[in-house]
Amino acid sequence: MHPDDRPPLAAPPQVPPPYAAADQSLLTVGWISYLLHLVVAVAAVIPGAQVSIAVLLVALVLDLVKRGDAEGTWQASHFRWRIRSVLWAAVLYILTAPLWLLLIAPGWIAWGVISIWFLYRIVLGMVRMNRHQPVEASRVL
Repeated sequence: MHPDDRPPLAAPPQVPPPYAAADQSLLTVGWISYLLHLVVAVAAVIPGAQVSIAVLLVALVLDLVKRGDAEGTWQASHFRWRIRSVLWAAVLYILTAPLWLLLIAPGWIAWGVISIWFLYRIVLGMVRMNRHQPVEASRVL
């Protein structure tokens, strides 16, 4: 076979362009925040596991401080997602706290459901961020 008769080589796979330093920095902050949230979320669904609320507060403050840097990027939705997840979970925990005074079982059930919901939101956000996709604002859960 003559060298000119060979079929052309397939085009190399497209490599996404490198992220700007600011985008990479936001991605790093996002992963740190998601990991801190994940530690808290996993501990919330494992009976007897205790993680200081300070871990969650560090992640929340980090998101609040850096969210302005993410405006106009696909990562902005992740900052909103994490902040809203924490705030909604806090409101739900506070609203269901009186159940602990009535009977312990309803308190356990309510807080277990809230904790699983919080874990779901954190994992969903991590999956979407790993794909470099925003989190849809229309997602209720």
